[in-house]
Amino acid sequence: MYEEMLQILKAKLGPKHPDVATTLNNLAILYSRMGNYEKALPFYQRALDIREKVLDPQHSDVAAILNNLALLYYYIGDYEKALPFYQSALDIKEKVLGPQHPDIATTLNNLALLYESMGDYEKALLFYQRTLEIQETVLDPQHPDIATTLNNLVGFYGIMENYEKALPLCQRALDIREKVLGPQHPNVARTLNNLALLYGIMENYEKALPFYQSALDIKEKVLGPQHPDVATTLRNS
Repeated sequence: MYEEMLQILKAKLGPKHPDVATTLNNLAILYSRMGNYEKALPFYQRALDIREKVLDPQHSDVAAILNNLALLYYYIGDYEKALPFYQSALDIKEKVLGPQHPDIATTLNNLALLYESMGDYEKALLFYQRTLEIQETVLDPQHPDIATTLNNLVGFYGIMENYEKALPLCQRALDIREKVLGPQHPNVARTLNNLALLYGIMENYEKALPFYQSALDIKEKVLGPQHPDVATTLRNS
């Protein structure tokens, strides 16, 4: 459908029209979601070329495609190529939106995940902290994005084997998710499971056990007793 629309728009509006770039971007997103990154890449590049020529190079729509290209390279494990696209997207967003906008926090979080994947933990921590600072400034204290960043920090400190720092962050993420999503949500179960894992690694098995049990109860109710996530929790407990 998108490819047919693309041909119609190119014939009607010309190959450099912003609407053509939007359709190219939509096609790229579609192929990315299908896991066909090789096919998505040239559509993103063509969309970027059009938007950079037709729009201001500092336009937010240019930043959106730069971000999408960075995500694509991240998913295929080409971190060195992803980095400059994320950085360019961040530079544009900071100029257009200001340094405290939630979209800035999203890009900072993506950069943190990228640096963590690259093994540059010092930079990853810096970007995670900046992400959380912005979110705590501009979002509601119970916003799910804050819980996501806290959860990312839990994973980061887990990699660094700093479980004492991970534990209170995981508890905060759980508190937010229980209030916002409800006590029976799968993301609540995942956070309970993370708390249980942390206590287990710290050899505090008495505290780990009820968290594993709560996570298992939710997963069995929401996912059914035969779901793979249920089996994983049973093995961990």
